[in-house]
Amino acid sequence: MKKKIFIAAAVLFSSSLYAQKDSTKILDEVVITATKNPIKQSQTGKVIAVISKEQIECSSGKSVAQVLNEQAGITINGAYNAAGSVQTVFMRGGSSGRTLVLLDGIPVSDPSMINSEFDLNIFSITDVERIEICKGAQSTLYGSDAIAGVINIITVKKDVKKPVNVKATLAFGNTNTVRGNLQLYGKAGKLTYTARYAKLKTNGFSSAYDSTGNGDFDKDGYNGDVFNAAVQYQLIPSLQLKTFVQYSTYRANIDAGIFADENDYFIRNNNLSSGVGAYFKKGIVSITANYQYGEVKRKYLNDSLDRPGFTTYEDNKYNGRTQYVELYGSVEAAKWLAVLVGADHRRANMHQKYYSESFFGPYDPPAFDSSLHQTSFYASLFFSALNKKLNVELGGRTNNHSRYGSNATYTFNPSYNISENWRVFASIASGYKAPSIYQVFDQYSGNTDLQPERSTNYETGIQQTHEKISSRIVYFHRDIKNGIDYDYVNFKYFNFVKQKVDGLELELSARPVKNLDISANYTLITGEEHTQSRKSTHDTSYSYLLRRPKHSFNLNIGYLFTKGLYASIGAKRVSDRYDVGGYQKEDILLDSYFLLSAYAEYKCKSHLKFFADAQNITNRKFFDLRGYNSIPFMVNGGVTFTW
Repeated sequence: MKKKIFIAAAVLFSSSLYAQKDSTKILDEVVITATKNPIKQSQTGKVIAVISKEQIECSSGKSVAQVLNEQAGITINGAYNAAGSVQTVFMRGGSSGRTLVLLDGIPVSDPSMINSEFDLNIFSITDVERIEICKGAQSTLYGSDAIAGVINIITVKKDVKKPVNVKATLAFGNTNTVRGNLQLYGKAGKLTYTARYAKLKTNGFSSAYDSTGNGDFDKDGYNGDVFNAAVQYQLIPSLQLKTFVQYSTYRANIDAGIFADENDYFIRNNNLSSGVGAYFKKGIVSITANYQYGEVKRKYLNDSLDRPGFTTYEDNKYNGRTQYVELYGSVEAAKWLAVLVGADHRRANMHQKYYSESFFGPYDPPAFDSSLHQTSFYASLFFSALNKKLNVELGGRTNNHSRYGSNATYTFNPSYNISENWRVFASIASGYKAPSIYQVFDQYSGNTDLQPERSTNYETGIQQTHEKISSRIVYFHRDIKNGIDYDYVNFKYFNFVKQKVDGLELELSARPVKNLDISANYTLITGEEHTQSRKSTHDTSYSYLLRRPKHSFNLNIGYLFTKGLYASIGAKRVSDRYDVGGYQKEDILLDSYFLLSAYAEYKCKSHLKFFADAQNITNRKFFDLRGYNSIPFMVNGGVTFTW
């Protein structure tokens, strides 16, 4: 395996020799997630991946999770399952809840979820302008849950000039799928505004896999709507004010469990996110203030009269509320030094009410309600020397948690531009994750003795960037102690995991000839866990990570045939990986799979675009989760109007 890796690396970097230095230029995109302020990628040693607006517009038939699932180092379990399925983010081998999701730079979470992770189903891909992925431990800048990295989903439109703009999309696909989107946005004087509505409705396919082959499992449909609006006002040249609101609602039919159908079981999810903010910049000083309020209402209802069993009726309601306030500022103290200082406060509340009826009568336990909060202070120094060839970030954070007291994290991140086209980088950073409300207080699986999880992360890499080809190789290592895990024998959360993860990411982007674009990435992840056996009460060690493949590969080739006609083909390869085998059973090995996809669009004049895309072209039967179906052949086509 090591031999194959080194061969791949040699091919990747030797290919850059074909780029002519005299005709090249630095592709140095500005990002904001790395430092909380706009910075060129060449001035930070952090590993940043950007999914551009153009890439997103060529993904109209996919979900946000499916687009993220094509990136190096990211596996989203559930992205290819039935619409509305739980979508678990694994970044660089990190477990669920170790990747923090940001909405326009502000952390979002759902305290009613087991790991406080955020439901990616609430995002419509048509509402997203850009996605920035910052890999590696980011707990110093972004706090708990950012152990493996952060995903910043950006909805703010840039370069809006006209007072009124309209964009509308309508698409249809198999399984009676309908997608729609309507946007109204513009800029009038000091005011910039955006209003959007998105719709997704599908009959779908059975969530659970029919292992008997009887073919009597019903289809599990999905019906969702997303509304959002944002306003920005330039009060004075140095001060901008903003406010935003997003409301998402969906109903998804679900099944009873692995290999188990259910005709009248559904989830209804309502999510509200709103807030205000201010940005001040004058001279060498900038100050940012944000407040965000989030509320989620999630209901599971199962009327089991069609398949009577032990439980005939079940109503499970979850409510979650979050508040987040932050204030940070930066000062360019000198040409070679910038200072960032900030503070934030997070508060989360979870409420659960369960009711069921069974052979023994009604079961109506008291409602569960609890909350946690945390206040943090952080600072980072950004050094630049040798004509900005050497860049170093040194930062630290202290957290005061309502249950776990004080703790601290740090970051040391140097990078060096060897030449105009080559740079090397490295990082040492610590991570911190506090147990969620559910993991601590749930009446069945909670553990009030749980302690925070801590990790140390290392990474190093080299990147080359030319006009015709760019590539990056990154090696990373994570060491987790006191990890939070689930005991599948005793059905409790506990601290026992000692986990080590090593990985390699290879990324390539090339334009060998005019109008031809090629992008590819390969990820190798190896892990070792010392934890509770999933078969017995004995301690054991595992040389793999559940639901995280050791090897994954993505390829996309696109060609612009004429000024208006563009087409691309994509491929994805995922290796074998293990899933839980069941109660007191060995883990089950899931087969590898290979998927093909295609996309085409034709722009008619400047206001009309016709498009079509297809996923799983070969109709390959595959499984990301044991006992649950993944997408069959899916085709989607439609039209976009802009004015």
